[in-house]
Amino acid sequence: MRSRDGNRTFSLRLCSVILFNSLALNASEFLISYSYTVKDAILHNESLLISKAMQKCSGVQQNSIILNNDGNKDLKQIISKNNEEFINYIHKLGLHIEHNEKTTNYQQASSTTLILKTTCFKVDFNDNFARIAPLK
Repeated sequence: MRSRDGNRTFSLRLCSVILFNSLALNASEFLISYSYTVKDAILHNESLLISKAMQKCSGVQQNSIILNNDGNKDLKQIISKNNEEFINYIHKLGLHIEHNEKTTNYQQASSTTLILKTTCFKVDFNDNFARIAPLK
């Protein structure tokens, strides 16, 4: 026969596995890409594209960001409410930079484009916040 302590650790382990799986299964995966272009020191174009992943993404979760949420499950609205914080987070992830410079008749023209290539993010929606983590 098992002692009561043995049964208790087994039940705690079982409950923690069930809780962990329910949290992991509640997460959604989204594909996010971001780019902005600066021409002659003026912001020319900025785009943030978000779509729900149609296939399961593979990879390990990296550092996450927590954005305030009022119970909303729409990622586009959550990011638009916390736009500056999310853009700063994307900059820390690493962006691809393309820079072109051209001089014609003593007039200089330059353009710089920063790009976050399409990346899969795991998003956990809660009542008060949304946790967003890239998968690499």
